[in-house]
Amino acid sequence: MQAFFFLTVRRYEVNPLFSLPNLLTMRKQLLILWLFALTFQLAMAQDAPKPMSWKDVATWKSMPGGGYKLSPDGQWMAYVLTGIEVDGELILQKTADPASKKSFPIGNANFASFEFSENSQWIAFKEYPKFAEKQANEKAKGKPLKEKLHLIKLGTEDKKTFEGVGGFSFNGEAASHLVINLPKEGNGEAKGADLLIYHLATGKSQNLGNVREQAVNKAGTHLAYTVDAANSQGNGLYLLNMESNSIQVLDSDEAGYQSINWTEKGDAFAVLKMKKDKKYKQDKGAVLGVKNLSNPQVTLYEPAKDSTGFDQKYTITPNRRPMWSEDLTRLFYGIHPLVLAEKESPKKEVNTDSLKKDESENLAKIMADTTIKSISDLQKAIGKLNSGKSDDKKSNDAKKPEMTIWHWNDDRLQSRQQVMENMDKNYSFWAMYDVAGKKHIALQDSSMRDLNILPFQHFALGSDQQTYELDINLNGQNYRDYFIIDLKTGAKTPLFEKFYQPSFASMPRPSTDGKKLLYGKDGHFYVYDITTRTHTNITEKLPVSVVDVEDDHNVIKPLYNPLGWSSDSRYVLVRDGWDIWQIPMSSKEIPLNLTQNGKKDKIRYQYRISLDPEEKGIDLTKTVYLRTYGENTKKSGIATLAPAKMGLTAGAKFLLWEDANIQGLTKAKKAGVYTFTKEKFNQPTQVFLADATLANPKQITENAPDAGKFAWSSGVKLIDYVTAKGDSLQAALFLPAGYVEGQKYPTVVYYYEKLSQTLHNWSNPGYSGTGWSPSLYTSNGYAVLIPDIVYKMDDPGMSAVWAVLPAVDAAIKTGVIDESKMGLHGHSWGGYQTSFLITQTNRFKAAAAGAPLTNMISMYDLIYWNTGGGNMSIFEASQGRFLGGPWENWEAYERNSPIYHVKKVQTPLLLLHNDKDGAVDFTQGVEYYNALRRLKKPVIMVQYLGENHGLGKLENRKDYSVRMMEFFDHHLKGLPAPDWMSKGVPRLKLGEHLEERAF
Repeated sequence: MQAFFFLTVRRYEVNPLFSLPNLLTMRKQLLILWLFALTFQLAMAQDAPKPMSWKDVATWKSMPGGGYKLSPDGQWMAYVLTGIEVDGELILQKTADPASKKSFPIGNANFASFEFSENSQWIAFKEYPKFAEKQANEKAKGKPLKEKLHLIKLGTEDKKTFEGVGGFSFNGEAASHLVINLPKEGNGEAKGADLLIYHLATGKSQNLGNVREQAVNKAGTHLAYTVDAANSQGNGLYLLNMESNSIQVLDSDEAGYQSINWTEKGDAFAVLKMKKDKKYKQDKGAVLGVKNLSNPQVTLYEPAKDSTGFDQKYTITPNRRPMWSEDLTRLFYGIHPLVLAEKESPKKEVNTDSLKKDESENLAKIMADTTIKSISDLQKAIGKLNSGKSDDKKSNDAKKPEMTIWHWNDDRLQSRQQVMENMDKNYSFWAMYDVAGKKHIALQDSSMRDLNILPFQHFALGSDQQTYELDINLNGQNYRDYFIIDLKTGAKTPLFEKFYQPSFASMPRPSTDGKKLLYGKDGHFYVYDITTRTHTNITEKLPVSVVDVEDDHNVIKPLYNPLGWSSDSRYVLVRDGWDIWQIPMSSKEIPLNLTQNGKKDKIRYQYRISLDPEEKGIDLTKTVYLRTYGENTKKSGIATLAPAKMGLTAGAKFLLWEDANIQGLTKAKKAGVYTFTKEKFNQPTQVFLADATLANPKQITENAPDAGKFAWSSGVKLIDYVTAKGDSLQAALFLPAGYVEGQKYPTVVYYYEKLSQTLHNWSNPGYSGTGWSPSLYTSNGYAVLIPDIVYKMDDPGMSAVWAVLPAVDAAIKTGVIDESKMGLHGHSWGGYQTSFLITQTNRFKAAAAGAPLTNMISMYDLIYWNTGGGNMSIFEASQGRFLGGPWENWEAYERNSPIYHVKKVQTPLLLLHNDKDGAVDFTQGVEYYNALRRLKKPVIMVQYLGENHGLGKLENRKDYSVRMMEFFDHHLKGLPAPDWMSKGVPRLKLGEHLEERAF
């Protein structure tokens, strides 16, 4: 604009047709015009989207995952917008009238708590303290701030607020009451607190004191609750009839009542009753079963009094919730061994005459052995006398060493035993009480550690892996023994011995009637009929394989996860990776390819969308909704399957199919109103409303309301490429904001196995635990390339080289990437790929590796401290993808270890590794850092004290996010390097440095 103005003036000046007065007038007019244009340009610049800074992230408001709900009648929608350092809001609107939208403050919430009533007449939501209040309270070290609960009658202006609340819920289907937990006051032994019952129709409140637990049945007609008061006064089990507002005492005792568990129908419930016994460390338990709610019938089973079949070395445990059988004839509960309390040392009678004699003799000895020349010497002598010890008398108190014994035959590492110690101490076994027969039956013991009670409680599936646990922990190949338990007799029958489980898909899973099991074996699916004890291979006649051929881990014939059983247990739905097959249990029917075109069109029918949270199995008499994904196009959508007729299917019908990420289909509980979410990499997630056809959907949310203020990626490109080993893969290339075709841009390459499927995923700006936020990078002028990696056995590092470099070459051909300004970033396994890639190529100008594995040989024998297990099983059967240990394959481990190629590194590296990393040991980062430093290679390691594998504390996440972008800005954009990068920070100046950078 300025250049245009001065060139125009210059033309007038050199033109002889213009006189001096006219020229001055024109120059004045042009100056006014220029000032006006400049003002307009500045105003436009202020309104134009700007790059998002890391400071902007703190006040960015967006809808968290699952942060929206439909009312059961589908007439109302509520969603929340929350932020890190900003107060959130709840948006409430009629689904038919977006203009009805109202906003309510909910304070600074990490998550939101809001619920519609089942009759769609009310909504309740919590309001948390404001961000400023939290900051002030934290600074003042004040008491925890209180939370509020707001209740709104939908369609009105009525709002009632309850101060200082905890949890809340409506009373199920009745929706006649709001039940509010009030925080416990004081630190007394009593575990109960006040429970407020608010009557929605009358607006009256009712307070129940000292309530420890409460639960409402499905119909909302009855509330069961337990009382735990000071000195156990009034402790008991109570039942409130919410229609008549009458209370019945079902049981009362000096005991603790807990673990209320209603049946699914809500017609009965079970409770534990725990009483202290000084002989034992644990409380001794009993079970209460309540049914016939109109005239409650209470069954009390106390093993100490009714010991039929009950081993008195055990007791009922509080660590499993009791439950009724479907037919209300049996009670199920957990038992565990009793442990005797530690005996107190017996008190000996003291002979005072002897004590005085001993004391005088001790005093004489102390005085004889002590030279008293000062008051200080006298004080020392008195001190010896008071302690009852002289210098030459040693204490006889025995002290136990603090130690651990690691034995080579331990099934689990001692570190794993330490992690699992509390769980092992509290482990319990399922047992059953036959109410009519008054008989206890133990269903499992230490020889069968796991038990799953099947639907309708005819049978249970038991399993145990103790025989194979050592080998499982060593090589990662999973085996397990399985048993069938008859829940009428408790009889145990072996089902499988040393059953191989290469993946979760192979595990036995029950039919909806509880009488059959679907399991995977040797690349096929089988069904076991429990009643006839027969096994049937149900996939051997399929024209396709159900083996997951894309699973590149060191396991044998892993299967695609099945969709499951039909609701009538007549069919099983399985996947071949593309299509869905319906397999009948009857030999009179043949398997059907329900979707038909998946393999042909490279469309993956990924999973069935369950729209009814209470359903059991897949109801094939109704329309089935499926999530779809285009393997080569990255499109996604939703399709339906109509019920098959006469053994024929019309195939899948596509309702939505777009270049976007579409998912999250839900349905209003009592109406044909549907919602789904849609997003793109540069468009925030929004919720859309539609009918069952999903036709003509309308956007109903305004997620990320400030999105228009910032510049986002200009779009995406899907890159096809072939690896050095001949595998056809894809990469997602995200364009920078303001992308101009023909210009080249600095680029960060990010990876973690296969991620090209994220092409259309919105990346919500945030301070992640790894420092990475792709939307921030594209907003600030970077291109981001995310390539797929597939693996070859014994070459996890080289596999990255073979995949990533061809992906980069293919992406460069688009003209987007400036090949002289490329960086690498990855965290954990991606950090390993980064630390390895820079030993194999110098094409990248900077690299940031978070928590990387750097020495595969030393890492193999280290411990995954978060679980306490060893790394060897991870290396051999999981992500490591090695065939055997280092001593069996030394060259392969060495070939793929960054540390052994460290001399070739030329790329500046920013290394993040925390001292309490429980996944990749801190020594891996230190080893790589020290090797690079010894060779005087450009490396900076940042360590956040006390942090684990990813950064947890907000201040640390902020700090590293900024540093990593500063690192790339310097090396890829040429910006000046900050002092911490160019000079480092001495320990004594670290506090000052951090204070200057805080924001």
